[in-house]
Amino acid sequence: LGGQAQVRGVSGVWKDLTDNVNFMASNLTSQVRSIAVVTTAIANGDLSKKITVDARGEILQLKDTVNTTVDQLSAFADEVTRVAREVGTEGRLGGQAQVRGVSGVWKDLTDNVNFMASNLTSQVRNIAQVATAVANGDLSKKIDVDARGEILELKTTINTMVATLSSFSSEVTRVAREVGSEGRLGGQAEVEGVYGTWERLTKNVNELAGNLTTQVRAIAEVASAVAQGDLSRSISLEVKGEVAELKNNVNLMVANLRETTRAKDWLESNLARIAGLMQGHRDLVEVADLILRELTPLVSAQFGAFYLADLDARDGSLAFIAGYGAAHDRDVLPAPGTEGPGLIRQAALEKKRILLEDVPAGYIKVHTGLGEAAPASVVVLPILFEDKVLGVIELASFSRFSEVHLAFFDQFVVTIGVAINTIIANARTESLLSESQRLAQQLQGRSDELQRQQAELRKSNAALEEKAHLLATSSRYKSEFLANMSHELRTPLNSLLILARLLADNPAGNLSEQEVEFATTIHNAGSDLLQLINDILDLSKIEAGRMDVRPETLALSKLLDYVDATFRPLTVDRGLTFEIQVRSGVPCELFNDERRLQQILRNLLSNAVKFTGAGEVRLEVSNAGAFEFGGDDVPAPAGDVIAFAVSDTGIGIAADKLPAIFGAFQQADGTTSRKYGGTGLGLSISSEIARLLGGEIHASSELGRGSTFTLYVPAVCPAAAGPGEQSGAAVPEKEPERSAGPPARRAVAARVAPQQAEWPVGDGGDDLWHPDVRLSELADGPVAAAFAGRRVLIVDDDIRNVYSLTHVLGRLGMEVVYAENGREGIEVLEREEKIALVLMDVMMPEMDGYETLGVVRQMPRFAGLPIIALTAKAMPGDREKTIACGASDYVPKPVDLDHLLEVMRGWLAGERSAEEEAP
Repeated sequence: LGGQAQVRGVSGVWKDLTDNVNFMASNLTSQVRSIAVVTTAIANGDLSKKITVDARGEILQLKDTVNTTVDQLSAFADEVTRVAREVGTEGRLGGQAQVRGVSGVWKDLTDNVNFMASNLTSQVRNIAQVATAVANGDLSKKIDVDARGEILELKTTINTMVATLSSFSSEVTRVAREVGSEGRLGGQAEVEGVYGTWERLTKNVNELAGNLTTQVRAIAEVASAVAQGDLSRSISLEVKGEVAELKNNVNLMVANLRETTRAKDWLESNLARIAGLMQGHRDLVEVADLILRELTPLVSAQFGAFYLADLDARDGSLAFIAGYGAAHDRDVLPAPGTEGPGLIRQAALEKKRILLEDVPAGYIKVHTGLGEAAPASVVVLPILFEDKVLGVIELASFSRFSEVHLAFFDQFVVTIGVAINTIIANARTESLLSESQRLAQQLQGRSDELQRQQAELRKSNAALEEKAHLLATSSRYKSEFLANMSHELRTPLNSLLILARLLADNPAGNLSEQEVEFATTIHNAGSDLLQLINDILDLSKIEAGRMDVRPETLALSKLLDYVDATFRPLTVDRGLTFEIQVRSGVPCELFNDERRLQQILRNLLSNAVKFTGAGEVRLEVSNAGAFEFGGDDVPAPAGDVIAFAVSDTGIGIAADKLPAIFGAFQQADGTTSRKYGGTGLGLSISSEIARLLGGEIHASSELGRGSTFTLYVPAVCPAAAGPGEQSGAAVPEKEPERSAGPPARRAVAARVAPQQAEWPVGDGGDDLWHPDVRLSELADGPVAAAFAGRRVLIVDDDIRNVYSLTHVLGRLGMEVVYAENGREGIEVLEREEKIALVLMDVMMPEMDGYETLGVVRQMPRFAGLPIIALTAKAMPGDREKTIACGASDYVPKPVDLDHLLEVMRGWLAGERSAEEEAP
């Protein structure tokens, strides 16, 4: 380019044409050269050049195209340079080239550069992540990105390194855990494919574990041997540092144990050997000589002397009886019998071992055929038994006595003491045996005589035992008969007395006075029959020794009020004067059985009223002071004796009849045509009860003038402090107060009902019905208020009792439900509603009252239902047994109707509780 047309001499059109051609060539040259410069710069990597010449048309388009290409290449170069600098130089991964407006090859080139940068970023970051994890001790990471070529080789190398480190770490951890924590020695790390430092590190760990295993096993082997008694082993492996110190200490401990055991074995074996040699000897001199002959050479001694104590001497003198080493040399050892001098006696006084060391040269000489020398040590040993000195041993040796020897001395003198004491005791025993044999011969003659007498006594005892067995059998049969008889008689009496009372009450008023009198007579006859049953049962209790006494603090006024309330109406009806007098000096309180005192006084006063047709009956209470009882079986009273004298102006008793009236079934007039009735049991029973109370009954009488029966009882019942403590009562602490002043008539007070008996019951048949209390009167009182509209269940197999109780309770407003036995009673309870109270007989067929009570109390619905047990047997313990089985209360048959109604009212009104009735 750059050429110009040079046409000379032209002008005009040609000149214009030449100029135009030259302008075109010049313009084209500048444009093409500008394009060439830019393209050359591009080819040389200089993207700062651009086409700047003016152009038009297609050249302008070419200019713009080239300039645009330059701009794009410049931007592409800048982005690639930036990405290369960030990734390759600055280490900032994740950069991407962003070149806008490129297409074709430039776009592909940009994408390839970005792909390369992204791929390199993910690979390097993955490698960095794994390397960081390894540096942090996490060997679970591996390079998992796709790679090729050298990057793949790097990936494989790093992953192999991580696997090797992980295997090494696991093995080292396993060995450390087995050896260090679990105590499993002998473990070795097994890491495959390691080299260089890792191989050396693995070998060092295995060497550490191996050394530790060897050392610990060696120590354990020696310790196990020591534990099993083998002291011959020691740790012999080569060790250093603290383990070497441990090895030396263990070996020293084993050596000390070996020496100690050897010394102990020596002590025990020699003690046993010498003790065995001493067995069987009875002569003390022989034993002393044997001890010195065995002991002296055993402890490497050359001299020995044995001194025996005289146990019978007060000063405890010691005499020489045996020697060793120079027994033939009298200048060295004393003669037999010579008292022990100096330290010999001192050791005996102190009862302690004396050891002398560094003995002076002239103290003693040990002689042999070749010469003599002085010993180095001397020991003096007292022989003791139970702190008593039996003798002393002295030993001398050229060498010092070792600690083992001294320990042997301390144990050996105990063995010697036992042996010597045994010999002395055997000698005394033989002496005593000969004396006892002499005495035995004398006793043999007496023994033969005693054996003969014992044979006779055995025959006599056998006969007595047979009779006692027969009596016990008879008594048991009698008790069973009386119990059954009591039940069979009381059961019909129950309904008889209740129905008789219903008739006598005549609530409808449809009976005549004579018919009411008939009913009263029937009731009185039944009461008399019940009294007879009670008397017979009381007599049987006394004969069987079953009559119990329950003393308690008793106000004298209460007892006298009971007597006054009981007998004043009777004496008024018979036109008799009845007086009660209490003389001065009588205690205001007694400690005795109230029920038994009432029974005795009731019997004595009943007899006085019955046998007195006109005149008076008097009860006089006085203090008899220190009264002496005549019976041998009555203990002497510890305090005052109270006299209850019952006097009357009746028919009296002949003097020859007085001794017989206290016998059972005995009367002053015992003929069949006698005027006065009765069984003759009252005085017999009263006399026995008085004896149980620690007293007596005395009688004096004049025929046709009257009689006086005096009950003497202690103010404090002796049964409270003697063998009769079965009642559980105790003697009151304070002395009872005494009444002062002249004799005075006792005022009439409210009647106190007697307590119910526990075996068999019924003391006082006259208390079963009080004619002045009528059912019609009860119907208007608190009893009817508590009974009105209430339902009661009667469980009884005797229809007569059910019939009588149904009428009584029906008249008081109660609704009665009935069952014949316990099973039916349970069915009725489950079926009927609003049962407020149960009256349950104890002796019933199929299911008795005890079993029924247990079943009912197991039903939560009836846990609080009041159940009153009724029984006609009333044997000992029946009350406690029924209460324990679940009964709320206990009433014996024939029932005291007023008492039964009061008990029922108390339960229905909520005034009673199970705790109050518990025995």
